[in-house]
Order: sequence, then C-alpha cells, then structure tokens
Amino acid sequence: MLLITSRDKRTVMNLDLNEEQLLLEKSVREWAAREIAPRIRELDRTHQFDPNILVQMAELGLLGICVPTQYGGSGMDYLSFGLACEEAEYVDTSLRVILSVHVGLNCLSLLTWGTEQQKQRYLIPQSQGKKIASYGLTEPGAGSDVRGIQTIAIKEGDNFLLSGEKMWISLGDVADHFLVFAYSDLEKKKKRDVSGISAFIVERDFDGFSSGTLTEKWGILAGNTGYFKMDEVKVPSCNLLGQEGEGFKIAMSALDQGRLSVAAGATGLIRACRDASTSYAKERKTFGAAIGQHQLVKEMIAQMESDYQASRLLWQRSAWLKNIGRRNTRETGLAKWFSTVASERAAADSVQIHGANGYSDEYPVGRFYRNCKGAVIYEGTREIHKLMQADYALGYRVDKPTRCELPAYREGV
Repeated sequence: MLLITSRDKRTVMNLDLNEEQLLLEKSVREWAAREIAPRIRELDRTHQFDPNILVQMAELGLLGICVPTQYGGSGMDYLSFGLACEEAEYVDTSLRVILSVHVGLNCLSLLTWGTEQQKQRYLIPQSQGKKIASYGLTEPGAGSDVRGIQTIAIKEGDNFLLSGEKMWISLGDVADHFLVFAYSDLEKKKKRDVSGISAFIVERDFDGFSSGTLTEKWGILAGNTGYFKMDEVKVPSCNLLGQEGEGFKIAMSALDQGRLSVAAGATGLIRACRDASTSYAKERKTFGAAIGQHQLVKEMIAQMESDYQASRLLWQRSAWLKNIGRRNTRETGLAKWFSTVASERAAADSVQIHGANGYSDEYPVGRFYRNCKGAVIYEGTREIHKLMQADYALGYRVDKPTRCELPAYREGV
C-alpha cells in the first residue's frame, strides 16, 4: 500500500485499487481487446469513425463514469475515470479522446458549473450516452492564446447570438451538444481581457450551426476531428453556463479535468509501446541472439518501464486530489506534460526497436507513433506546460490554497 500524507496532514493517499476499480479496469480492458483491437487497424487505415463505439461505451457506463448517479452517471471516482482512459488508449487513442472530450471537458463542466435545469436537460442524457457532447475553445487563429478567440456572443433580449468558427474539435462532426466559449463583452475583447469571455451550451440543431470533418490529419485517424461554424446562432440565456464573464475560469477548470484523462491515456500508450516492444524483442533475432539481449534495446525498454511507472503515479495523484475536492492545476498539468512527452519518446523507441517492421502498418507501433503527437500539442502544449511548471517552482504562479470548485467524490470529505 502506498500512503502519502497530504500537506495539511489530514488525509493520506492510498493508490491500492478497490474491487470496483479492479472490475472496471478488467471490463474496459477486455471490451477494448475483444471489440476494438481486432479492427482498429482497418478503422485507422480508412479514416473511419465508428459511431457504434459510442453505443458500446454507453452500455459500459463509461460516458458518465464519474458523474453522480442522480445525473445519469455511474457514480465512480476520478481514479476510475483515469483507469478507463488508460485502458482505452492502450488499444487506440481515439477511444480515450471520446472520454476526454465528452466526460472530462463537457460533462464534468456541467456538473461543476451548471444549474439544476441545465443538468436535467443536458447532463443526464449525456451521462447516459443518449447525447454526445464536445468542447469548443480552439479556433483557426487561437489555441494556447485563449485571449485571441474571435467568436462573439451578442445579447439580444433573452438570447445570445453566437457567431464564429471553432477548429480541431474532437467529435466536432458527431456531437449533439457543445460547450462553446465566446466574447460576450466586445469592449473587453478589444483589450484581450479574458474576463469578457462567457461559456454557452449550444445544440447542433440550433439554426445557423454547421459542422464538418477534418480529413487531412495524420494521427488518431479512427477518431472524428472536425470544425463547426456559427452564424448568429440564437442561444437562450438559460444556456449560459455560469455567469457572464466566467468563461475563462470555466475553460481552465475543464482543462484540469481533460488533462487528467490525457495523462492517464498517454500512460496507457506507453504501456502499449512497452508491451509491443518486449514481445518483439524476445522474438526478433540479430547477430545470433534475440534483440532483447542487446544492451541498447534494453535501455529503450527500461526507459519505457520507468516512464510508465512515473506517469501512472503522477496521474493517480492528480485523481486523488480531485477525489477529495482539492485544487490540482499544478499536479494535473505536470502529469499531462510528463506523460505525453514520455509517450512520444516511447513511441519513437518502439518503432526503432521494430526496425524496418516498425515502418510497416503490419505492426501497431507506427500507429502509436502517429497518435502520440497530438497529446503533446492539445490541452496545453509541451511548451505551455513547461512555462507553467517553471512559474510554480519560481513562485511566480501560486494557486489559492483553497478547495477548488470541483465536487469531491465522497460527500463530506
């Protein structure tokens, strides 16, 4: 048992998995191995997103995994969420992306910031998998620079008229509901003041909304990545999430959730690279011996193993902090940065270990290599996270030592 005392000495971190978590881990692993692994190469080759995967994930309770049962979810904790993400990405990144966007970025934002009416109308069907949800922050000219978004929301009576374009949106051409960020204060937009940004729940069926699929990407080919445009889309005021001007705060809290899922998923990818490499290294022979006997091959495998263990501990600590309702921006950012960079290294080395075969689509490591790069870019680039961690270490950035807005998993913690 791993017990780590928290800073205030009141709680300890126990990373032993309970029976419910072990069963979840086993169930997701077996489902992905049985239903997805045998055909993921073909889905990837043909750039085909299979919507039936969403149906299966809903049946497993994954689309509302850490949403309370009163809102249609499975009522599990954030550690369980991470376990599901790790097992999903072990087979393919496209599976984990669904959990990251639908659950991490959207559902948990509604759980944290939504009114009871919004939870009843949107969160419950999303948690049950009856509706699919996405997150619209990135634009053609704005990614890490959130201040640069150009989407606007003009108040008109009891509605807001939203106009703008969002790009690189996971499930963008599939989702039913979108959490969209726009400047509702145009004077603050001129000053690039994020306190002028608000968050809105937008339905695909609203007039003026259109979407499409991006077809030129070279990774995560079995997942849907798209864009959507809004031309004076009329959004009722009751679909404003939080208060006007709270959009940036909501977006950042959502990223704390999404980054946990990305970190856990990247950990699964490292494990997939390690397993593929060790299997190949014991079978492939050169110079009269299995290549696993060669020191430089061992070095690469050892690096994968150490990166896997470190990444798993980092994301699990972040999940523990979320379980007790503690602010975790620093820890989750570190987990996301470390694990995604480590997964990129593991994927590159796994291709190297496979040699010419690693350059062939007959082996999965080439797909791992193409898939890993996205996570080093989205939800905060490698460079943004480096700056964040340096600022924390230097004391230039200090999170308030209060409980964050996220609901603790256990009531009364």
